[in-house]
Amino acid sequence: MRVLSILLITFFLFSCSEKQEKPEQLISNFSTSEIDQKVESIMSNMTMDEKLAQIQGIRPMEIMTDGKISLEKCREMIPHGIGHFSQFSSGLTMEPSELRDFVRSVQNYLMTETNSKIPAIFHEEAITGFATQGATTFPQQIGMGCSWNEELISKNTNSTRLNMRAAGATYALSPMLDISRTAHWERIEESYGEDAYLTSALGLAFVNGLQGEDLSSGVACTTKHFAGYGAQNNDPKELYEEYLMPHEVAIKLGGVKSVMPSYGKYKGMAVVANKEMLTTMLRDQVGFNGVVVSDYGSIRLTYKGHKQAKTMVEAGAMALNAGTDIELSEGQCFPLLPEAIQQNLTTLEKVNDAVRRSLIMKARLGLLDEKPQIGVDGELDFDPPVNRELAYESACQSIVLLKNNGILPLKKDIKKVALVGPNAASVYGMLGDYTYQSMISFWWSTKFDANNPKLVPLSEGLASKLGDNVIIQHERGCDWSAPLESKVEAGMGDDRLSKLKVMAIEGLPQPDLDNALKISKESDVIVAAVGENIYLVGEGRKRKGIKLPGEQEAFVEKLIATGKPVVLVIMGGRQQLVSKFEDKCAAIVQAWFPGEEGGNAIADILVGNVNPTAKLCVTYPSNESKKEINYKNGYSKDNQPQYPFGFGLSYTNYEYSDLKMETFANVKDERIPLSFKVKNIGKVDGTEIVQLYVSPKSETSTLNKIQLEGFKRVELKAGEEKTVTFKVSPQQFTQYKNGEWVIEPENFEFLIGASSTDIRLKSDLELKGKRKVLKNGRSVFFSERN
Repeated sequence: MRVLSILLITFFLFSCSEKQEKPEQLISNFSTSEIDQKVESIMSNMTMDEKLAQIQGIRPMEIMTDGKISLEKCREMIPHGIGHFSQFSSGLTMEPSELRDFVRSVQNYLMTETNSKIPAIFHEEAITGFATQGATTFPQQIGMGCSWNEELISKNTNSTRLNMRAAGATYALSPMLDISRTAHWERIEESYGEDAYLTSALGLAFVNGLQGEDLSSGVACTTKHFAGYGAQNNDPKELYEEYLMPHEVAIKLGGVKSVMPSYGKYKGMAVVANKEMLTTMLRDQVGFNGVVVSDYGSIRLTYKGHKQAKTMVEAGAMALNAGTDIELSEGQCFPLLPEAIQQNLTTLEKVNDAVRRSLIMKARLGLLDEKPQIGVDGELDFDPPVNRELAYESACQSIVLLKNNGILPLKKDIKKVALVGPNAASVYGMLGDYTYQSMISFWWSTKFDANNPKLVPLSEGLASKLGDNVIIQHERGCDWSAPLESKVEAGMGDDRLSKLKVMAIEGLPQPDLDNALKISKESDVIVAAVGENIYLVGEGRKRKGIKLPGEQEAFVEKLIATGKPVVLVIMGGRQQLVSKFEDKCAAIVQAWFPGEEGGNAIADILVGNVNPTAKLCVTYPSNESKKEINYKNGYSKDNQPQYPFGFGLSYTNYEYSDLKMETFANVKDERIPLSFKVKNIGKVDGTEIVQLYVSPKSETSTLNKIQLEGFKRVELKAGEEKTVTFKVSPQQFTQYKNGEWVIEPENFEFLIGASSTDIRLKSDLELKGKRKVLKNGRSVFFSERN
């Protein structure tokens, strides 16, 4: 589950790939003969109603009265059992032990009162931790993308696994592996950024931690959204080579057995009902043999939204025929499948296939054992000290220092600090979408408890780190946004946003601009905490642009006009424009949504207790253009980024030297070795994220102009030097052309850099040999490094 495991797996896959005859051999079997026999025995006694129940979900509220399970409602709503309880905890306000007892009560009903006696899968979101009250809230995924730290991500998701299993949950609708290349997309915050290689590596680390060594004690991951969601085009080459890659890695190397199609379309057809994408691409070409679950309401959307199905009956049949096995969040179209069979729109065999896969998954999770373990006994704590330490370390490693004229770390002789801005003392700028707090407040209009788990705002963190000798004066100065800055997508409930806005400012005084400017003029330094909050970004929440929302941009300019140094701390779920005043700020810190320990982490970076290490997993734009911006084809002269992919500053400096590598290699070679030295030439300890890029020399090459092909976090004490080694596989240059995966001989430039544009070392390599066709597709995705 650590970096070493990735290297061992990739080495194993490469070394055995030439012997493989089928793509299925790349992945562990979904079932066993013992499981098959058990499932067939169960299915032989099931009625159609009982089968249909296993391939749909239900919300827990549907079987509850006054916040507790109602057996009467269970008998009414799920008399034949149920496949899934959808997002079962993120809409509830139960304490951990209470939640476990609720799950046990529901499972007891299913196992004792229904004819099939099959337990349900309780699934939840998990990109920032278990989405339930009291559980550790980690930084949003885009922030973790900037950590470039697979080991830390695996530790985080392992802690999530333990929490979910303790409550009786066995399934996660995570990770989100969409590659995101425009800050205008409201869901970019859920991604690991713009690069296929980095997203694949971090996504695999996520899977390894959450699924554990075996699904019988792990939590099944669901990769979403398959495939190309959020992209602006459907170019097959880009789709196969890049957008598909993170899912393929999670399936082939991580053993993922659950995939969620996107809400989007491919070649004009809704993905959830797209046979080419879900059967040909996913199952036949990638070799996936698990369960495909629909995104919430997406099957119905083929009828009501996309208008590709004439009826709900047809919508269900189209999705089932294409390869979707389970309808979530609730049964709307799949309960009508008997009608679809009667109308010759689908077959009983396809229904049985979906039911079979659903039951195999339950068997793999241990739910079909004679005495399945549902939760863990005793009093539960979902945010123990070890988890909070992980949350703190994650926040520290997710925060990117974008600019620093020497003001940071804050000097010891500072006496007065003005802490201003809408995110200075609020927890609403610390929480990404699909955190428990965001979900219950936006989707269910229920206020969350900021002390369960304890959320540390910047004001609290800075006060504790600066101590009593420094006077901190605080004033918001402005609100997050103007009334019309954001809106909710049609059909999601127009009043959700207004209710959430009220919650965010409840109990706060009106912002006082004059006082903010007054205390700023009196200070030695201004810390301006600006940006977004959970109602300005996230699924279903759209903004007009990507500047600082509302009056915040003008507010920052007024702060700069005081003449005092401004340290800009930006929170939010996307890159936000700073080009108007970037040159006038003393420092800029991109904190994203840093989670429960965000205030302590930001403060420790500001005062120098922590040396920042994070580097951008996205390109930081310099204008409002909605066109995708991505480092892979180079940045054009008329669209230079504010900050490039891979960029991030430190409180020390690093020197690269002594690159050693061969000048020739063959397409049949297993690995191409290279090594170089990196030295910390500053006065403080630090960690450098070294990056390996490869660029084709020919102008006519069909490969990306520059492509990340390796990275490593290198911890270095002041003055220390280390040698870093990469071993690159020719399979990393595989291209999808005319329906084939091929490696073509050509000349490359290998680039070692501190970012995609800060290249420190270069060397040429000629890849010789004959064009090689990979009949079973690619099997090696990453370079080895040590």
